Amino acid sequence: MKKQYVSLLIIILSVSSFLFSCRDKMNERVGALEFDSIQVNETAHLFGDTSKPACNLTINYTYPVKSSDELLKDTLNKYFISACFGEKYMDEAPREVIKQYTETYVSDYRRDLEPMYLEDEKDKEDNASIGAWYSYYKGIESNVNYYEKNLLVYCIKYNEYTGGAHGIYMTTYLNMDLDLMRPLRLDDIFVGDYQETLTDLIWNQLMAENNVKTHSELEDLGYGSTGEIAPTENFYLDKEGITFYYNVYDITPYAMGPVEVSLPFQMIEHMLGSSTVIKELRN
Repeated sequence: MKKQYVSLLIIILSVSSFLFSCRDKMNERVGALEFDSIQVNETAHLFGDTSKPACNLTINYTYPVKSSDELLKDTLNKYFISACFGEKYMDEAPREVIKQYTETYVSDYRRDLEPMYLEDEKDKEDNASIGAWYSYYKGIESNVNYYEKNLLVYCIKYNEYTGGAHGIYMTTYLNMDLDLMRPLRLDDIFVGDYQETLTDLIWNQLMAENNVKTHSELEDLGYGSTGEIAPTENFYLDKEGITFYYNVYDITPYAMGPVEVSLPFQMIEHMLGSSTVIKELRN
């Protein structure tokens, strides 16, 4: 009888441990968010004539569709819609936003370019030589870069061509504190007069990665030629530390592409504040 009792107790403890383990895993992500995506690939020709130049819009938009906290879900949707498509769409449902955005992109393209195209047709004998810059494109893609505990990192990639020598592309990050329901800024993460120290660390990291020893040598490579090398609010967090993301033209010419500078937590721990997000990341 005693053996049976001990065996039963072991089973109960094992099951309890399993259930608590499952519960802990479920609670690892604040809001228990679930996501879906909306895709668009829309091509529209000038005057509706397939023999003429066209614009192309591609969208792959990721957004929360379920959560244990409806207010959190709705708040995130507002932030994500605003960052991807503009503040004027914040109060609309995601599918309606993308429908309106697509229609506006096409109508603006035709309104702006059709009169100029007609003028070019009059002035040029060979219609085939009319500039290829009439063919526009835009791409917007978003995804969840990281989601654990009370941090969700949302990444938005954007590219566009509206004539000229080349298109433009950029990446934007939102580090959402799910408890506060807002994006984190550098002032939320660092304390004191951190700007100067953080700037020095960024310079030092860039010099180390490029095998140079002075600011002048780094500048000779093109760094700092288009903007000041300093901490940017465009960053993302993960368990290793913080990565600053500089888009083309932020600190370097277009030809050098974007620049990422990663600083591990061990390097910056003397500047870190009391953010619960950072504490959770480091645990």
